[in-house]
Amino acid sequence: MVLYDKTFFMPHITVNGVKLYYEVAGEGEETMLFSHGLLMNAHMFHKQIAFFKSRYRCVAYDHRGQGQSEVTATGYDMDTLTNDAVALIKALNLGACHVVGLSMGGFVAMRLAARQPKLVKSVILMETSADIEPNAFKYRLLSLVFKYFGAAPISRRIMHIMFGQKFLKDPQRKAERQEWRQMIINNPPTIVRAVHGVIERPSILAELKNIAAPTLVMVGDQDLATIPAKAEQIHSLVPNSKLVIISGAGHSASIEEPEKVNLAIDEFLRELQNDFDADL
Repeated sequence: MVLYDKTFFMPHITVNGVKLYYEVAGEGEETMLFSHGLLMNAHMFHKQIAFFKSRYRCVAYDHRGQGQSEVTATGYDMDTLTNDAVALIKALNLGACHVVGLSMGGFVAMRLAARQPKLVKSVILMETSADIEPNAFKYRLLSLVFKYFGAAPISRRIMHIMFGQKFLKDPQRKAERQEWRQMIINNPPTIVRAVHGVIERPSILAELKNIAAPTLVMVGDQDLATIPAKAEQIHSLVPNSKLVIISGAGHSASIEEPEKVNLAIDEFLRELQNDFDADL
C-alpha cells in the first residue's frame, strides 16, 4: 500500500518497469486520474485538480520519458503507455477511476477504457483522436529539428500547434504563454521517443465500440492538431458518449479555458451521480 498526505503528495513509483512521477491531491471516495498530452506533464491539469480535489481524490502522473518520470530506452508505443497506466492504477489501489486524458493522454484513456473496463468508471477525453496521425510527415520533420537542435528554434511553431489563437493573442496572458513555452523548450532531446510513439500510433477506431463507460468528449473549436471532426468521430463510435465543444480553446483546453473545461466535467460527473442515485 502507498501512503500519502490527504491534501497533496508527490512521489515516484516503479510500475511496469519504469519509475513514474505522480501527484495526489484530495481525499474523495472516487478517483480522477489525469493523463497529460505530448510535450507536457501533470501540471497541465493543475486548475482541474484545484477545482475537483474537494470532492475527488485527484491523481495526475507523468508519462515515461516526460516531466519527472524516468526516461527509458523503449516503451513509448501506446500499448506500453496504456500498460503503464494499468499498473499505476493497480499499484496505488485506485479502483475504478474517472480517467481524464488530453491528446496523448486520450490515446491512453481510450485504450484503457476499451481493454480494462473494470478499471474505468468514466472517460473524459480532450483534444484527442482514435485515428492514425494525419500530420505525421510534418511532425517527423519537427522531431528531427528537436532531436539535433532542441525545441528553442521551433518553439513558436509548437506553440501554434499546442494552443489556439485566442490564448496566443491575449495580451493579459503573455506571462502564462512564456511559462508554457519555456516548459516546452526545457524538454530534453530524448522527448523525441515519446513524439515517435505518438506519430506512429495505430488506429483504434475498431475498439471504440468496446468502451462501455460513460464518456465525455471535448475539443476546442480552435484545435488544429486534433480538429473537432476527430472528436465527432469518437463521439459517433463510443456508445454512451457526450460531445462538448470548448469555444476559444485550441489543443490545450485545460490550460486555455479551464473554467469552461471544469464546468463541462463537473456537469458530466454530476449527471453520472444523479443517474446512479436514481437507480438505487
